[in-house]
Amino acid sequence: MPSLPARAFVQAGNMNPGARLTAAEMRGAARHPVDFTAVGENRQLGELELHLANIAPQGYMVRGKPKLERGERVALRIPVIGMIEGHLVWSHDDRAGFQFERIIRADDFAQLVAQLQPNPRLRGNRR
Repeated sequence: MPSLPARAFVQAGNMNPGARLTAAEMRGAARHPVDFTAVGENRQLGELELHLANIAPQGYMVRGKPKLERGERVALRIPVIGMIEGHLVWSHDDRAGFQFERIIRADDFAQLVAQLQPNPRLRGNRR
């Protein structure tokens, strides 16, 4: 049986032509506001301070866009989790969004948010 070219296969409706990411895009996922400065490490820039504005189990947003290109990796040191790698997904004006290399477990994420939550009234037991 002759194989179809990839384009014909997609046009036949057998395959989604969009990117196939290992983690589902979670732009609609709940993000928790934080006000935390973390230390990140990049191969070219070395150590850099990143001001986290919000965080989710899949990634985080920083204010004060770092001098990184899309796709570059940063190893971030954060409470509860320790070191976790992420890569720059988007940047605009003074903001940038990073996706973690792995999703943070729910129980670890709840502890992390409890420590980083800027509003003391919103801290507390989130179990």
